Amino acid sequence: MYRFPEGFYTDVREETLAATTITIENGVLRENKTKREKGVIVRLYDGKKWYISSTTKCGHVQEEIDSLARMAVPCPEIDDDPVVRRYEVNRERSLRYTDCDVSKVPVKDKLSAMESYCRCLDSCGEIPQWKVYYVDNHTCKHIVSSKGCDVTFDTQNCCIAPRYVLMKEDKPFYGRLDIYRMKFDELSGHEEDLRAQIREDIFYKEHAVPVEPGEYTCIFSPEVTGVFAHESFGHKSESDFMVGDENMKREWAIGTRVGAELLNIVDTGLEEGSGYVPFDDEGTRAKKTWLIRDGILTGRLHSAATAAALDEELTGNARSIGFLFEPIVRMTSTYVEPGKCTRDELFAGVKKGIFLSDYNHGSGMSTFTIAPNKAYMIRDGKLAEPVKISVVTGNVMSTLHEIDGVSREFKLCSFALGGCGKMEQFPLRVGMGGPYVRVKRLTVQ
Repeated sequence: MYRFPEGFYTDVREETLAATTITIENGVLRENKTKREKGVIVRLYDGKKWYISSTTKCGHVQEEIDSLARMAVPCPEIDDDPVVRRYEVNRERSLRYTDCDVSKVPVKDKLSAMESYCRCLDSCGEIPQWKVYYVDNHTCKHIVSSKGCDVTFDTQNCCIAPRYVLMKEDKPFYGRLDIYRMKFDELSGHEEDLRAQIREDIFYKEHAVPVEPGEYTCIFSPEVTGVFAHESFGHKSESDFMVGDENMKREWAIGTRVGAELLNIVDTGLEEGSGYVPFDDEGTRAKKTWLIRDGILTGRLHSAATAAALDEELTGNARSIGFLFEPIVRMTSTYVEPGKCTRDELFAGVKKGIFLSDYNHGSGMSTFTIAPNKAYMIRDGKLAEPVKISVVTGNVMSTLHEIDGVSREFKLCSFALGGCGKMEQFPLRVGMGGPYVRVKRLTVQ
């Protein structure tokens, strides 16, 4: 396909994107946008430096390759370079969504799918303001390299995301539901889920009381478990943070105990959802990587460059948000693996504690914070009154050791809007989730 110059490693990633965004606000169509684009990123490596070029002129890729080669210095031993040696030579077509390509669905059908959810919100007198978002994306990538890699794969998402404001005593409560599916025809028929969410939110807003600040045993819902795993430990596992940092290498040595024995955290691009990527943007096949296994640090996430720097194996985590960007180390779907007890058994072990039902946001590397959207007291093993909480905080390393219960029930979550941000690359679609998780001591404010 291309003439790759001697003395260099070269790869080419071609991307074709089709995306739709529709917004209806209080019954008024505010946005109806369809985007189609195609572009290529070329990378060339001479053993010392990377040379990178992006273009939408897909017929001029050879000129881009030749131009980069003229800037670089050929290296006859490039095949023995530790980074180049690690690149996989996969040859495969994995077009999972060709037969249900959401970009082929007429826009009028997408608008029609939103109508019943709009009616649900509009008919609720407690909701003075609402929006319904429709978002979809179908991306096809073709990656070839001078080593012989030749992979083609696609990813897809489509979602309807109602957002609404409940008002009482001039204090707003923001409610939401994400209807995220991989196929368009699976987006319809979830009106009762939305009505149930509205009823729960109305009850919460009318009855929630300020929490008494203090230290509590907390139980995380699968959504909260997911954001904790992603923010508090997933980012720590992105190995580009460790390259060149000798203190961090010692602190995060493989084989170190970092959490309770029942804790297992995984990252993988193999699970269908918003973190699904069968190959990363360097052509590496997706794998299931245990970051923590039985409380022991067993792995971290890599690109070829970081794997070479730390002398570890590839994991399939070199990702970018599009052809204008080079791949960097990013998560795919990060989650806590299920445990052995039931949800009810987990709650039964709590005399007085707090259940974090969902969240507004979470963050943290050494100290983590979770701002709950809804939370409830646990009394004598049962859910009790709803409580208002500003923030739940804890030290990451201490909290990993404080986990003393993990349920069999499990949920891997995909999110309709936003994504993960790192450096200048935002938003990147990722998945997160897990079981219900019990933590013995967290600070609640």
